[in-house]
Amino acid sequence: MAEARILLIISGGVAAFKSLELIRALKKKGITTTPILTEAAKQFVTPMSVSALSGQKVYDDLFSLTDEAEMGHIELSRSADLICVVPATANILAKAAHGLCDDLASTTLLATDTPVLMAPAMNVRMWTHAATQANVKTLRARGVEVIEPDEGEMACGEFGPGRLPEIERLSQIIEARLNAITAPKPLAGKRVVITAGPTIEPLDPVRFLSNHSSGKQGYALAEALRDAGADVILVSGPTQLPSPYGLKTERIETALEMLSAVENALPADIFIGVAAVADWRPKETSDKKLKLEKATVASLSLAENPDILRAVSQLKTDRPRLVIGFAAETHEVEKLAKDKRKRKGCDWIIANDVSGDVMGGSENEALIVAETFTRPLARASKAEIARDITAAISEHFAAAKA
Repeated sequence: MAEARILLIISGGVAAFKSLELIRALKKKGITTTPILTEAAKQFVTPMSVSALSGQKVYDDLFSLTDEAEMGHIELSRSADLICVVPATANILAKAAHGLCDDLASTTLLATDTPVLMAPAMNVRMWTHAATQANVKTLRARGVEVIEPDEGEMACGEFGPGRLPEIERLSQIIEARLNAITAPKPLAGKRVVITAGPTIEPLDPVRFLSNHSSGKQGYALAEALRDAGADVILVSGPTQLPSPYGLKTERIETALEMLSAVENALPADIFIGVAAVADWRPKETSDKKLKLEKATVASLSLAENPDILRAVSQLKTDRPRLVIGFAAETHEVEKLAKDKRKRKGCDWIIANDVSGDVMGGSENEALIVAETFTRPLARASKAEIARDITAAISEHFAAAKA
């Protein structure tokens, strides 16, 4: 992300110390943070620590003649791509909702026309109080993005909603929001249905058939398509990955459930089958754990699962304009990819060699196989591969429009 900047308002709650971790996480993503501290926030973090981590001047005084001369609160409020309030206390939510501005932070929020994202953190009773919920509703109606807090144990020992989201998750949300604001949108107006992860086919309550797919490539591609402006529906098998921010995620377990979810999500402009769908499922499942003497390999009967990619490719009506499948191969990658594309009837196959550490790993190397071209994608992170694929899809639709 090139030269992305946020204005980070840190308000006075116990979770304020986590803002230091957030600054560090954003810095790794290439996001510059200009901090504003409230007086209450300085009870939890110091201006020096915030400045040291951000590498930026800390602003905290509405009436500083020096600060107002160098970067007045009006200019400060419009100097970034996004304003983030982390943590957002009940107090600053109330001030923002009612237009109160008695310090630099609240005045900046009132003076801005920059998008605002707020991450509340407070005691569960404060969060669920009718006044706070009314303030949140007011802010959302005005276009402020107020993230739902996590549920868990509070610093005071109570349990419930009110915890600041985990920093990794919060940094992803901020990065996605910045991408939505600053990135080009070549796929704006396009609807995408994409599958990701494995499916699991239960044998009994504790055993199932599945594979090693982590879902990382599919999730990365869904996020890249979202950042390119597409309306994305992600149909995901069981993974350890959090649902990507800014798109709809539908979680399923079996191949039959995935097919149903895809059919319900169509029509779409683009369908991408990244998921490693199990080829077979047990013909019969048991609602009780099968004992070893009754569950021998010899007695396990299998039924073939539906071919989701072929089903979408062969739709007579409402077939997506671009249907893309993935091929996980261990040898003769290009030959087998070309064969699969013809056999399935899809437009592109994206093939990768999974004989190494690709499944479950963080890197990939792929080959786009179409009727009229093949395009290799050099080994890179799965996020970079996803952006390369998204660029190829954008080029396809730009050429079709031309």
